[in-house]
Amino acid sequence: MIKNSAFLFFFIFTFSHFSIAQEDTMLEIQKADRLIGSSGFQRLLGNAVMRHQNSLIYCDSAYFYEEENMAKLFGNVRIVDQKDPVTTTSRYAEYDGNTRIAKLRNKVVFKNESTTLYTDFLDYNRETGVANYFNDGKVVDSTNVLTSLNGVYETTIEKITFTENVVLVNPDYTLKTNFLIYLTIPKTAETVGLTNIVSAEGNKLNAQRGSYYDTENKLFRFYDGEVETETSLVYAQNLFYDENQQYYEGRGDVSVYNKERDIEIFGEEGKYWEDRKYSKVYGNALVQKYFEADTMFMISDTLISQDSELETERFLQAFYNVRMIKSELAGRADSLTYIYSDSTIHLYQDPVIWNNKSQITADSISILIANEELDRVYLNHKAFNVTKDTLGNFNQLKGRKMIGTFEEGEIKRLDVNGNGESLYFNLLNDSTLRGVNKNICANIIMFFQEGNVNKINYLIKPEGKFTPPHLLKEEDKKLDGLVWREEEKPDMETIYAWRKPKSRKRFEENLFNIPELIIPIPTDEEIQKSIDKRMKSANNQ
Repeated sequence: MIKNSAFLFFFIFTFSHFSIAQEDTMLEIQKADRLIGSSGFQRLLGNAVMRHQNSLIYCDSAYFYEEENMAKLFGNVRIVDQKDPVTTTSRYAEYDGNTRIAKLRNKVVFKNESTTLYTDFLDYNRETGVANYFNDGKVVDSTNVLTSLNGVYETTIEKITFTENVVLVNPDYTLKTNFLIYLTIPKTAETVGLTNIVSAEGNKLNAQRGSYYDTENKLFRFYDGEVETETSLVYAQNLFYDENQQYYEGRGDVSVYNKERDIEIFGEEGKYWEDRKYSKVYGNALVQKYFEADTMFMISDTLISQDSELETERFLQAFYNVRMIKSELAGRADSLTYIYSDSTIHLYQDPVIWNNKSQITADSISILIANEELDRVYLNHKAFNVTKDTLGNFNQLKGRKMIGTFEEGEIKRLDVNGNGESLYFNLLNDSTLRGVNKNICANIIMFFQEGNVNKINYLIKPEGKFTPPHLLKEEDKKLDGLVWREEEKPDMETIYAWRKPKSRKRFEENLFNIPELIIPIPTDEEIQKSIDKRMKSANNQ
């Protein structure tokens, strides 16, 4: 008897809970101006109100299918949940009480606190909080307007996924892509694949492999991306941009191009302050200064570039293991400064330059470029010039200071000022050694032709000695301080072994270049009508 009572109690308890659960899922009619029909199917006409759990459903009229627990809603549809902040309105909807799925159509407005979605086709699963729209939708919040062909709004985590023809617009930027994830609370946008952005000022921000955009703080991160302004073009595999600070930071195949100076800096990592026009690039850094006739190449560990409205503040600095090439000029030093205003290059700490057959060294060297050509070289302290002749001998010139003069990129003259010494191998027809002239003179001028020593002028009380070939000793063949360093001379192999800029296409595909005008494809019926019209016109002629 006890067992039967326990079974009966369990049955009643289970059934009562099942009945309550079932009632919780059932749609209920609250009111309507008119009610037509009976159990199973009813029509609600005028100011219809239905309830489902915590939600009230309003519309002008409705069809209620009681057994299916489903309603079709017509005119001024509005679903309001007393606990859920989401409210929806539309012209038409179908609501399933069992699945809690609302299919809203025509003039749909889906509002979740400060975020509003507009579309004509929306399926909203109120159980999961996921809304899917298709055939175009628009999301508006206090900062941004986003549109796309399709979208998924996950209200519980405040996440919207936009796909196909995605456009994000705010007062500062317009973004286009085909896949974007938007978090509505921090208002951040993350894209996948090709992304193109244009600022209100006309700056272009592009990414080939996606981006991250904090729309409120104006922070950007681009993958395989570039930012182009009126005066600069910055690229990196991973590029960060802070608009408020006007600051860029790049990693991986970095390049910073200054359009005004026509100079480009490459490296593994880089930083650029746009307002100061100041950049720092390091990690196998390379400079390419573009001239009309050629390009100057320079490599070093680190490169710093400063541009400015003031001429005196425009410079490029390279330090540690600097090597450079321009036409017939090659050079190396520990550090280098290039002054933009007067196109002067200063080399420091054991500098060496080579021009054609000449090698020039000094404690410091300054190179002046005029009309894009090598014009003059200034050698300060322990200046030494070596020129190799056709027999492999070294013609030498040294002094306290020297000034080298160039024409069309080739050395034409060297002026020695102070403590001048020269050693010159006198050749007959460039093939027979006559002897060696060794002279000491405070000031000396050496002239060159096609890179070879052509003439030497001694200006103040020279002291000279001529040694014929048969009396020459090894110590007679060189001045104190001679070191031939041809093996250190950089060439293009040296440059490209250090860093060769990757060849990349400059964002040939751009979503802003796709016309927004859509030409509709005619239907089969329209095509047939056109054919019939043409046939009729032809028969009447």
